[in-house]
Amino acid sequence: MSQSSIDSAKAQELLDSPHLASGIKKATRHLMPMLIILYFVAFLDRTNVGFAEAALEADRGITAGAYALGAGIFFIGYALFEIPSNLLLTKFGARFWLARIAITWGIVASAFAFVTDDTMFVILRFLLGVTEAGLFPGVIMFLSEWFPNKRRVQMFALFYLAQPFSQMLGAPLSGGLISFGEQVTPWAGWQVMFFVEGMMAVAAGIASFIFLVDSPQKAKFLNDDEKYALKAVMEHEDAIKDEDGPRGIWPAMINWKVWYFTVIYFCLQIAVYGTTFYLPQQVAALIGKDVGWEVGLVSAIPWAVGLFACYYVGKNATTVRRRRTWGTLFFIITGLAIFTSAWAGANHQGFIGILAITVAVSAFLSTGPISWSFPTSFLAGAAAATGIGLINSLGNLGGFVAPIMRNGVNEAIPTESGTWGVVSLGVFAFLAAGMFWGTRFFRAKADDLLKEEPAVPGH
Repeated sequence: MSQSSIDSAKAQELLDSPHLASGIKKATRHLMPMLIILYFVAFLDRTNVGFAEAALEADRGITAGAYALGAGIFFIGYALFEIPSNLLLTKFGARFWLARIAITWGIVASAFAFVTDDTMFVILRFLLGVTEAGLFPGVIMFLSEWFPNKRRVQMFALFYLAQPFSQMLGAPLSGGLISFGEQVTPWAGWQVMFFVEGMMAVAAGIASFIFLVDSPQKAKFLNDDEKYALKAVMEHEDAIKDEDGPRGIWPAMINWKVWYFTVIYFCLQIAVYGTTFYLPQQVAALIGKDVGWEVGLVSAIPWAVGLFACYYVGKNATTVRRRRTWGTLFFIITGLAIFTSAWAGANHQGFIGILAITVAVSAFLSTGPISWSFPTSFLAGAAAATGIGLINSLGNLGGFVAPIMRNGVNEAIPTESGTWGVVSLGVFAFLAAGMFWGTRFFRAKADDLLKEEPAVPGH
């Protein structure tokens, strides 16, 4: 009997298997720490440029326009090489390919310590995107091959914890390295920060080659029953995806659902990177301090709160109804919080501003794992490599658009605090909210493997 012919009772029996539960626990314990470390360093290396903005302008003459272009052009290189990288991951395996990605981007990240002018800055930002391309979608695809739909959002949420960890710990780390470099070494503080944090990625890449495992069947930490349980439930889900979703590279590229979630992810990234790229400078203005240790500590607050919000939502978003409702709500909250932070900056309300940024970060962190549960419920095989890569690559162009749009709006409507530039980013969160709620009109067959909550009358 084919996996696609297994009835719902048999499917539920697979999901309720104690061997599956123990296999998932072991896989979580062995795989997630390394994946979190990889994304921790990746997110740190792509956003630490915010701590060096003023110093780069003073020491190397990097202009505001070049900074905005460099901050965003990362995502052009990222987008161009995302799908090829994801397809190569399926050929070489996650263990080797994720290690390659980390080592090469770490070398480029360290090279920022030697930036001399606008051109070199922009080129290195582009190369950083090229070398990091494939990490995030590769991990998303990797997790969708290890964990069933019902537990996938929880795994995505654990992976997403690297973002708040990288900013909660990375913000004071970056600020501290800058202060250390200025006071103790003969180099500029920003040079020390870039070099040390780049080398952290190289070390993480070497470690990932040692600790990651390509598939359950190759995992020595699983017994035979656990391997069988994971293999059976994942094959059943993949069979359903093959019936429900596109098959192959080109069908995935033209699938309307893939493009629908690409637009949603694009809007999300505008909100995310519109906040994170300028967070240190925005916090510095709100508390009246220069970028350094104190700003690093305050910048960590939103991420510390977001860590708990992301974990709670990931653990409890176990039904389609919850995922859709919570995702829509969090997008709305993100937009409102960004608007509030803009008002607080214009009116010198430091406490309200930090509180609004904290709410925005918590909301968009919680939305990310939920968003990825939808495309991974109908994409499998080469279609997954292509579709997930397309969503992430084009969606991440929001990170290219955000700083340039914010800078352009501020130049068109100049204010002391850059209020309208911030507001322009928040608008996209509301567009994403409307589209996310629209997912109620279509669903994947794999969603039937989730235990739904009782229907609410009138819905």
